Amino acid sequence: MDSSAKLFVVRARISISINHIVFLLLLAPALLFAQAGNQSTLHLDTGEHIFKSACIACHGPDGRGAPETIAGFERPDSFPDFTRCDQTTAEPNITWQDVITHGGPSRGFSQIMPAFGDALTSEQISKVVKYMRSFCRGKGWARGELNLPRAIATEKAYPEDEVVISSGFNVRGGPGVSNDVIHEQRFGVKNQIEVDVPINFVDQNHVWHGGVGDTTLGVKRVMFSSLRSGSILSLQGSVIVPTGNRAHGLGSGTTTFETFAAFDQLFPTNTFVQFQAGADLPRHTDISPQPVFWRTAVGQSFAANHGLGRLWSPMVEFLANRDLTTGARTNWDVLPQMQVTISHRQHIKADLGVRTPVSNTAGRPVQLMFYILWDWQDGKLTEGW
Repeated sequence: MDSSAKLFVVRARISISINHIVFLLLLAPALLFAQAGNQSTLHLDTGEHIFKSACIACHGPDGRGAPETIAGFERPDSFPDFTRCDQTTAEPNITWQDVITHGGPSRGFSQIMPAFGDALTSEQISKVVKYMRSFCRGKGWARGELNLPRAIATEKAYPEDEVVISSGFNVRGGPGVSNDVIHEQRFGVKNQIEVDVPINFVDQNHVWHGGVGDTTLGVKRVMFSSLRSGSILSLQGSVIVPTGNRAHGLGSGTTTFETFAAFDQLFPTNTFVQFQAGADLPRHTDISPQPVFWRTAVGQSFAANHGLGRLWSPMVEFLANRDLTTGARTNWDVLPQMQVTISHRQHIKADLGVRTPVSNTAGRPVQLMFYILWDWQDGKLTEGW
């Protein structure tokens, strides 16, 4: 065998040996649990004991991650730092339980994270998740469990990092198509900014006009949140800029100030209720009315795979608005819908519903409504599938 062939064989053996070592380092905790006849000898009675027995080799003693030279692998982009409250508090416990039980690929993460479902009981997994929560030392962060499914019309109270593309098509009544491109970004512990750019198409006397509508710039702040009670309350103030063409029916023609309160309540059965109430206050009331509105969404979430898999959330919204003028009547709509998570990581979601007027129906259309949501903080559009 010549020298180049010998060098190739040596390199191959070294590569195989390193791969075996990394694999055994990752798998050792699971093998240890599986072969142990008495788990009490492993001191797995608390979350801290479980973490130090099974997780510390990769995630480090403080949750920041062990050095790559010790862990034996290069960290993927999705590798967590459990001390980063901005990263961890938005994740509900069920997400972590799923990853620990079924491994990283169950949520579209790296296969470096092994599955411990055969080594740990569900109670032990809950204990270690509770211990991992202690690495976030910050106060005042609203927990991800309070991030309820997004309704089509009713704004929720939780501050978000997401992009939503929403559309409505008139299926009865005058023709029309409305679209909204919404960007929401969290900043600080309790705040969120929102930019909503509508792109509408209207039919005026059999002539279609399309373009950008009035753009909304808003700031939301969480006033109260409690995981114990399942409650969260937020206030938002917005400026609606008259960027739409009023002559073509694409805008109001005046700057409008919008304010509302949003309150969400989650119950132990995964039933939820969301309330929103507010008003639009135009600068020039002679060309645009002053409506008040109140909205309620009631829903129930169902998760596949014993609560750890794809999430289905049927809900119904009850929507009302009324102009602040003498003799004005209240318009009521009902909007049944279904939201479902699409990606394994559950950061891509879709919702489909039908909005139907139930009072003062003359001249008010029935709309087929749809949105797709991307929680960009959880990964790119191409990730997590």
